[in-house]
Amino acid sequence: MHDHIVLKARGLTKSYHKDRIEVPVLRGIDLDVADGLVTALVGRSGSGKSTLMHLLATLDRPDTGEIFFRDFRIDNASRSHRDAYRNRDIGIIFQFYHLLPELSALENVLAPMMISRSFWGYLSTRKELRRRAEAMLDRVGLLHRAKHKPSEMSGGEMQRAAIARALMTDPGMLLADEPTGNLDTETGHEILSLLMELNRDDGLTILMITHDDAIAKGADVCLRMQDGQITDEVFVTAEQDSKPTMAIAG
Repeated sequence: MHDHIVLKARGLTKSYHKDRIEVPVLRGIDLDVADGLVTALVGRSGSGKSTLMHLLATLDRPDTGEIFFRDFRIDNASRSHRDAYRNRDIGIIFQFYHLLPELSALENVLAPMMISRSFWGYLSTRKELRRRAEAMLDRVGLLHRAKHKPSEMSGGEMQRAAIARALMTDPGMLLADEPTGNLDTETGHEILSLLMELNRDDGLTILMITHDDAIAKGADVCLRMQDGQITDEVFVTAEQDSKPTMAIAG
């Protein structure tokens, strides 16, 4: 049922240059993300997870290798194709939220639509878009904070606003880069539960990177990343209310 691969990477390498020294970060990454599943990519800080996420989001390009979204190669696509991919096909949430501080929660959720449409195009549909933004805030349990700015919100509320913003374009897939990394344990679990609910109820495909094994064990597929390579995979196929703890070799 979930054998269709929505995002595929083959042979990705990436190095950075520091004081004339080449520092390899990714050393040949092969990755398949299956449609409709939650895939967790676990690894310590410095293992290359965020670099990989930036490549998958086309915020950066690999030195070598290829990335495909629904069988269309995106890593070397034109700028307009890459922009459309980021603005429409995928949603991205980050550890530090990246909300615009001068905007309310509702305005932050609307921001991608303001950017992706012409001024007149936005104006002509603003009532409809505002209704959708309010529905997205309601979906993540934040409608009561719609008029609040980030400085008036907790970390968990800011991450909920960021998730609502990512959902605004009805993406087929969510890339989540340490989505609970800046939150306390209880709030982190609330955000994780929300992501799992979006997957279960809406069929949203999620690729989540984390350094926390406890977070990862709720996923359908868990990948371990170490020294710029994916070392092993653990699949969870048990259809249970509470997903079992996964023993992940490392």
